[in-house]
Amino acid sequence: MLAKAAEPNTAAKELVSYRLEKWKTTHSEGEKADKLVGTLKKLRCEVKVGSHGGHMDVNYRCPKWQQMALKSHEEAHQWEAWLKKLGFETQHAH
Repeated sequence: MLAKAAEPNTAAKELVSYRLEKWKTTHSEGEKADKLVGTLKKLRCEVKVGSHGGHMDVNYRCPKWQQMALKSHEEAHQWEAWLKKLGFETQHAH
């Protein structure tokens, strides 16, 4: 589930805006951690990674509002749910 934060374009029907002002930390391992870090970076978030005790600490924030353009209402809701699960504020426009 990768999307790129982008300015709205003509092919997109749905817009999801998001931000996370304060640093948040989540624990992850291996390939799952790498995928999370990659996705957060593509979404223009600041990311710091540390490891200890056999897992990785992924620290992230996105203090300025960013926006992603999506092709469907369903896809927008999936991204919005994922972002909220990670602690982001979201806004969804049609």
